[in-house]
Amino acid sequence: MYSLDINFLKDRPTYHSKSNKKSGVKLPTGNLTPIYLGVALGVCLPTISVGAWWLLQAKNAELEQNVAQLDQENKRLDTEIGNINKIKEETNNIKGETQALVTVFDQIRPWSAMLQDLRDRIPAPVQIENVKQIPPIPPAAGQPPGNPAGGIEITGMARSFNDVNDFLLTLQQSRFLKASESKITTAELVNLPLPASTAKSAITIPPPQAVKYTIQSSLSEIPASELIRELEQKGTVGLVTRIRSMQQTGVISK
Repeated sequence: MYSLDINFLKDRPTYHSKSNKKSGVKLPTGNLTPIYLGVALGVCLPTISVGAWWLLQAKNAELEQNVAQLDQENKRLDTEIGNINKIKEETNNIKGETQALVTVFDQIRPWSAMLQDLRDRIPAPVQIENVKQIPPIPPAAGQPPGNPAGGIEITGMARSFNDVNDFLLTLQQSRFLKASESKITTAELVNLPLPASTAKSAITIPPPQAVKYTIQSSLSEIPASELIRELEQKGTVGLVTRIRSMQQTGVISK
């Protein structure tokens, strides 16, 4: 026997409308550029982030290396600066010692040269009995130091007061002495002792007279390096040789 399978639902309009609808995802249509841009950004942003992080790490490592190099260079420079300061200090000490030595040489007044200068200047009617050095006078409190070279005192006999004055004038022309501080401190007429033969004679002879004088003067403060010509003329070869040697090395200016 045959069976009839009749579906009355197919005859209903609503059934036909639902059956015509297809299932599945409907693809968008129209301008797809925003979709492509979104996909591209979704792919590129993580890549860019990873690349930027890698570059940042590399830059940080480079900066740390530079900082380490700069620290090492700074320590080296600090060491060199310390060495330079030490050399400067030693140089200043040497300069101070050298200057002190130069000052000593410039203040030297050889007695041989000064005595020869006195012999060259003394007039014939004047005699020198004694030449004595006068030490420098310590300055008073709050006063500047005086002449560190001191001075000299000359005593002797002269035929007259005029001869003593002439001797003083010649001394004032000496570069070894200060003209403004050269002066006659004492001058008096005294009797000279008679010879023994004359003293025993029955004839009374008045004793001869002469002027006993004392002259004081301060030593000149002119540096010895500026008295080379005078020192050479007076035969002071050793000091002149030392001064010329220091001039050649530049310690003393010519």
